[in-house]
Amino acid sequence: MATVPKEAENTIGLEEIHTERQESPKGQKTFTVEEAVETIGFGKFHILLFLIMGSTGVAEAMEIMLIAVVSPFIRCEWQLQDWQVALVTTMVFFGYMVFSIVLGLLADRYGRWKILLLSFLWAAYFSLLTSFAPSYIWFVFLRAMVGGGVSGHAQGLIIKTEFLPTKYRGYMLPLSQVFWLAGSLLIIGLASVVNPTIGWRWLIRIASIPGILLTLLFKFIPESARYNISTGNVAAAMATLQGIAVMNGAAMPEGMLREPTQERRGRFKDLIHPKYLRTTLQIWIIWLGIAFAYYGVILASAELLERDLVCGSAAPPVQGAGDDSEESLSPCHCHLFGPAAYQTMIISTVGEIALNPLNILGINFLGRRLSLCITMGCTALFFLLLNICTSSTGMIGFLFMLRALVSANFNTIYIYTAEVYPTTMRALGMGTSGSLCRVGAMVAPFISQVLMSASFIGALCLFSSVCVICAISAVTLPIETKGRALQVCI
Repeated sequence: MATVPKEAENTIGLEEIHTERQESPKGQKTFTVEEAVETIGFGKFHILLFLIMGSTGVAEAMEIMLIAVVSPFIRCEWQLQDWQVALVTTMVFFGYMVFSIVLGLLADRYGRWKILLLSFLWAAYFSLLTSFAPSYIWFVFLRAMVGGGVSGHAQGLIIKTEFLPTKYRGYMLPLSQVFWLAGSLLIIGLASVVNPTIGWRWLIRIASIPGILLTLLFKFIPESARYNISTGNVAAAMATLQGIAVMNGAAMPEGMLREPTQERRGRFKDLIHPKYLRTTLQIWIIWLGIAFAYYGVILASAELLERDLVCGSAAPPVQGAGDDSEESLSPCHCHLFGPAAYQTMIISTVGEIALNPLNILGINFLGRRLSLCITMGCTALFFLLLNICTSSTGMIGFLFMLRALVSANFNTIYIYTAEVYPTTMRALGMGTSGSLCRVGAMVAPFISQVLMSASFIGALCLFSSVCVICAISAVTLPIETKGRALQVCI
């Protein structure tokens, strides 16, 4: 029997399919999961998949954005200083960073579906406990554990990626941003009603409900057929594909499902294999920079709007030396959100979907690399534009565009990362990238809230410079995944 070429072993493409068929015993036809997914096509199952797995973004957005709307209340309840409030956000991302790698490794070894369910139950449990936190220390610890659970929600994106036909991934995956937007708007809307009435603790309890309910729907989505076939569980993979074909009203390919079992899964050293070393390092740089810019925009919004009011006025307001009001002397600076603050948050948050149609077109026609390079370059430009003195409306417009651009950046890098790595290390690749992403998120508060107060233009130039580096890294990525079949192994 002839030796199968190395490229054919590494790629689930038509060349590999034909080679396997030619070498099958007695001329028996075979097909791979990739061919089955492409043959079955897009249908009812994928709509259900999109709705259920996409909704994981609602729960994730609510848990991540929760801190932004409860911070003023915990500040006043426990008399916290600025650094203590910032530490809450940092610890959430620290939990995310640590558990992202662990859960990614476990997902490659034990399955995406199991880890996704575990992460949701974990996040909901510790989120509920947070609402009963008796002290600031307990609150920080429990929110860090919530961040650890939320890190596993990325498995929902991986499951979608592994079930979607190639030509639909560039369209359906960016649309998942709608769910993140919905979750962000939902938590802001709830906060505006719940915080002033029954308090922030009840807001946390209510915010955990969508995640709990969503776990009841996971039973309608099977484990990834690509994962099952990589572990040698051909029967489960075949049953899953047949079920999808029936639901979509499509026919399965002729022959037997046949792919080699991959014993080595979820190994760190595969990420730095010579074939992927450069890709991995550049992806890590991009993830870190995108998160740095994204959370920098969110955390700096209040500072930017405050500076704009001073910049746009003829005489900047000066605090009188004799002002000894209770609020001015309070160590916790109790400035609770009013209707205007919630309105500004909603407007800027809606910006996250403003460029979604253009982002989808760019991803599918320009490719992942060039599209990401353009949006990162524009992000760098708009950071510099924030230094222009303008009206409140103008500043909100700049923030709106920045939120749209950083959201587009996240869309593209999520898709690229899920596509570029093979099945045997896809979850680990996403997990390590997500971990580096949170490093950027942990650094962002100190730039947005500390450096920006000392040097406004210095902070903006730092954000802009990081975005330029990311743009260069994006356009020089060695692999373009547009129209490329998902790989099985290295």
